[in-house]
Amino acid sequence: MGLLCFRFKKSIALLLSVVSLFSLQQADAVRFHNVSEVLRGRKQTSGCNIFLGNWVIDSSFPLYDASNCPFIDSEFNCAKRPDKQYLKYSWKPDSCSLPRFDGKDLLNRWRGKKIMFVGDSLSLNMWESLACMIHASVPNAKISFLRKQPLSTVIFQEYGVMIMLFRTPYLVDIVKEDVGRVLTLDSIKEGDAWRGMDVLIFNSWHWWVHTGKSQGWDYIRDGSKLVKNMDRFDAYLKGMTTWAKWVDLNVDPSRTKVFFQGISPTHYQGKEWNEPKKSCSGQQEPLSGSTYPAGLPPATTIVNNVLKNMRTPVSLLDITLLSQFRKDAHPSVYAAGRSGNDCSHWCLPGLPDTWNQLLYAAQITT
Repeated sequence: MGLLCFRFKKSIALLLSVVSLFSLQQADAVRFHNVSEVLRGRKQTSGCNIFLGNWVIDSSFPLYDASNCPFIDSEFNCAKRPDKQYLKYSWKPDSCSLPRFDGKDLLNRWRGKKIMFVGDSLSLNMWESLACMIHASVPNAKISFLRKQPLSTVIFQEYGVMIMLFRTPYLVDIVKEDVGRVLTLDSIKEGDAWRGMDVLIFNSWHWWVHTGKSQGWDYIRDGSKLVKNMDRFDAYLKGMTTWAKWVDLNVDPSRTKVFFQGISPTHYQGKEWNEPKKSCSGQQEPLSGSTYPAGLPPATTIVNNVLKNMRTPVSLLDITLLSQFRKDAHPSVYAAGRSGNDCSHWCLPGLPDTWNQLLYAAQITT
């Protein structure tokens, strides 16, 4: 039995040795690269890209019941959806298998550690998903749960595991000045709250392109210049570069594992998947195939270029393409806490559970 267990673990480790993968563009996704340390010209000679595959019906899904999870916000709760098939899809890589998520095992691996998600509402989506998945594995565990701004925390007390969320949509600072709210591209004073973590999972993108009333700032400070607006991709690159410098200066890689949660897509424009008159509303099945008709969002190239130039090892959870296929997985008009058609966030249970399966796969191979 011991030998079989050893062989099984060794096989899993081999299959998942490239869990930290990314591609500079969609066409490159078939190449094997290892970014458990950021890409520096080393090619992966074996293993499989677990971010390439397809969605299949799995009767064992979902991994938890929303009604039994105390962490889900109403905006992610899709219990009112009349269709339920969206709950039954699991991600199947092309040439290997993802390990089944085991929340108790993850708690033991993280015993006494601090895990922090840092970012916007997509980080919130993933944080709540992970808390629900672990809670389903240890339903009788004693927990503490505190929701505040900007820091929220779930503590699994017997294990001493703290899973936190720090809400900051741009990663760089919004500074209140006489002119109003200023997005300051070279400042991360809030980063003091991120120090001392054992695992950091960062995310930022969606708020960078918001305009009008949903825009989170009044001016942008770009070095010595104060501007009313600028190219949003240029601003994102400068903000991400500031974040990368902060990580390189402040994170000890011997203690802290750093992830970047890849760009999460939206599904407002049906023309992106060749249904020009549609959005995510009413969608009940994922896309099939190996590519997304519209290609990857340009922000993915910015993320990839920033990560590959960092000194600190940062693992990219390359969720973009597999999430682009899930046009059926958004709350749409069924979220209890929102009005309108939400094609940005994701139902819970749902797609973010797969993101956390990928995060778990990274943990059991390191």
